[in-house]
Amino acid sequence: MKSKVMLLSGLVIILAASIFALKGQETPAQDKQKVKGEKYEIQLSDEEWKKRLSPEQYYVLREQGTERSGTGKLDKVYEKGTYYSAASLQPVFTSETKYNSYSGWPSFWKPIDDDAIKLVKDTTLGMTRWEVVDSKSGSHLGHVFDDGPNPTGKRYCLNSAALIFVPEGQAPPKFKKPKN
Repeated sequence: MKSKVMLLSGLVIILAASIFALKGQETPAQDKQKVKGEKYEIQLSDEEWKKRLSPEQYYVLREQGTERSGTGKLDKVYEKGTYYSAASLQPVFTSETKYNSYSGWPSFWKPIDDDAIKLVKDTTLGMTRWEVVDSKSGSHLGHVFDDGPNPTGKRYCLNSAALIFVPEGQAPPKFKKPKN
């Protein structure tokens, strides 16, 4: 039942974004990004983001997209390590707080540090949720819900495309030279 609800939610989000795109309008998420007016340490133009990120990463991180449930490469990864934002390369979550939520997305009960992320009220599609963004760039990582395990009761439900996993003992990621 839970997976059917998650699938239906994903379809609603994709349908709404498609309708706005067909009408040539900005999606509510794109409009919200402009309205929130937050100043972040990393400020890049859309063209610079497109050079830095893959098309899937750009869709998720900069257009507040959502990958389909069960399709992300990090959902079932449980080895020890650190999860970095693919936008800023700052550490945002650790394997110590990752768990299987059976939602089809990587889920955590706590960020690596409270300053690594910001929560932004998201009222798109007629519902109120809390969007999880990277605190250095404002890039969309996913959403947080109040149905997670103890000790926090939170489920930070994130997109694999928004994250880079680095196994314990390996060097943190570095930005590659932008694609031309």
